[in-house]
Amino acid sequence: MFGALLGSFLNVCIVRLPKEESIIWPSSHCRHCNKTLPWYDLIPILSYLYLLGRCQFCKEKISVEYPLIELITAFLALWVFHEFGFRTQGFAYLIFVSALLVTTVIDIHYRIIPDSISIGGTILGFLLSFHFLQISYIDSSLGILLGGGVLFIIAYLYLKFTGREGMGGGDIKLAAMIGAFLGYKFVFLVLFISSIAGSLVGIGLILIQRQDLKSALPFGPFLAVGALSSLFYGEPLLYWLGYF
Repeated sequence: MFGALLGSFLNVCIVRLPKEESIIWPSSHCRHCNKTLPWYDLIPILSYLYLLGRCQFCKEKISVEYPLIELITAFLALWVFHEFGFRTQGFAYLIFVSALLVTTVIDIHYRIIPDSISIGGTILGFLLSFHFLQISYIDSSLGILLGGGVLFIIAYLYLKFTGREGMGGGDIKLAAMIGAFLGYKFVFLVLFISSIAGSLVGIGLILIQRQDLKSALPFGPFLAVGALSSLFYGEPLLYWLGYF
């Protein structure tokens, strides 16, 4: 229930942050008719089902993305609290997971990653590492430098040798945020998983949709996949890869 409520708030962030709108004011309203929505229209998942996916005022369709985000967040909250406990550490990692979900959806829709999430998340991750994460502030600091630094070097070399921008600054800052929460030890694992996932999806799009190798593909969602995999299965994966 808590995760679904959080998902409702994340929907607000997803809609408003790319447009640089306040996530606090005005209150939730229909994006079509601009009518303020009553509280009983804002109950996660249930309101969407009761309204049959349409605004009660103008009868315009409500995107199915809203209940999906609420459902996904509920699942992620359950997963995080199962792994880290319903305590301060669990809430700290839930913030991280929520930031990954928001950046993923925004990057898919708009091809941007808001600085308020990536930079703000980097600072917050570093501060939380002093007490609320499973890493030290030194690990977090090195994770920030390594995560952002490696992608910056890759982006610079790609631009230098191809003359095209292959990776945006948002991806670099997102990698720094991931390093802040996970520490330096998992940075290369995140990059490895995200590169594999991105390559598989890219090849699939080339084969299915006949896209060429120059087609733009947001990298933020793949970084998020790598980060989630490392958060929940990082240690076993590193052992399997022979890191230890």
